[in-house]
Amino acid sequence: MTQHTIDVFNGDADGLCALVQLRRDTPKESILVTGVKRDIALLKNIAEGKETQITVLDISFEKNAQDVERLLAQGANISYFDHHKTGDLIQHENLQTHIDLSADTCTSLIVNEQLQGKYLAWAITAAFGDNLTAKARSLGLDAGYKELEIELLKQLGTFLNYNGYGASLDDLFFAPAELYKKLSLFDTPFEFVEQDLETFKTLSKGYSEDMAQAAAMPLIDNDADIAVTELPNEKWARRVSGVWGNELANQHPDRAHAILTEKDAEHYLVSIRAPLNRKSGADELASQFPTGGGRKAAAGINALPKVKLAEFIVAMRKQFAR
Repeated sequence: MTQHTIDVFNGDADGLCALVQLRRDTPKESILVTGVKRDIALLKNIAEGKETQITVLDISFEKNAQDVERLLAQGANISYFDHHKTGDLIQHENLQTHIDLSADTCTSLIVNEQLQGKYLAWAITAAFGDNLTAKARSLGLDAGYKELEIELLKQLGTFLNYNGYGASLDDLFFAPAELYKKLSLFDTPFEFVEQDLETFKTLSKGYSEDMAQAAAMPLIDNDADIAVTELPNEKWARRVSGVWGNELANQHPDRAHAILTEKDAEHYLVSIRAPLNRKSGADELASQFPTGGGRKAAAGINALPKVKLAEFIVAMRKQFAR
C-alpha cells in the first residue's frame, strides 16, 4: 500500500526552517502545502487523508482543528509541530503533537530538540526570524559560532520571515514552496548563502528598500505603553508589515506595537507585537476580533474593519497598560 507524504508549513522563516531540518534528516518526496505567512488554515487544502502521512509545521492547531478531525477520520496519520494557540487538542492514536506554547520558543526550535541539534543553524535562523533574538544569539554563542556567522543567520532569518508577508503570493519575491526547494538543498544556512547568493541578495535588497519606506511612515497613536503605525495598501507595505513590527519592538522593548496595513477601503491587516520585555498578550488582543490569532509575543488580525479602529486601540491600550 503506497502512502503519500504531505508537508504542510507556514510560509515564514520558522515554517521553512522547520521543514528543512526534518527533510534533511529524513528525505522524502512530498506534496508541499503552504502559502503566505497569514494563510494558516492550510489543512483545508488537503482533500483526502486516506493513506497519507501529513506533517504540519508552524500553523495554529486551533485554526485547523476541524480539518485535523476530518483527515484523521479519513485515515491520515498526522504529526503536528507548533507554538501557537491550540484551542482544545484532539486525542487520536494517529495524531502526534509536538506543541510548546512558551513565548521563548518557535516551531524550528521544537524540531531542533526532536533532532537533538542536528541542524541547529537552521533552527537559530528561524528563531531570529521569529524575533527571538536573545535566544537565537545565546544558542549561536553556545554552539561556538563567530559573531559574523551569527549576524549572517540573523540576516537570513529576518529576510526569510520578511518574504512570507503579503496578501497573496504575487506580493512575495519568492513563493514559499519555491524558496523551500532552494533552502532544502543545503545542510546549513552558510552553504545556502555561499552557493545561492543571488537569492540572498534579492531578499536583502528588497528588505532594505521596503524598510526605508516604512521608516518614513508616521505614528497615528502612541504613548509609553503602545504605538500604532499605518501603512498604505501597496506591495512594499504588505511585505514589510511584520518585520517592521519586529524592528519597532526591538527599538522600544517596553512598548507594544501595532502595524495597520490598509487592506481595502474598509479593512486593515494588523500585525501586533507585545513588548519584548514582557512577551505576552498579543494573542489575547488579536483574539478579541473575529479574524485575529497568533501567539503570546506576536499576533495578527487578517481583516480589522476600519470602523473598529478606535475600539482596537482602546483594547490594545488596556491589554498592555503597565
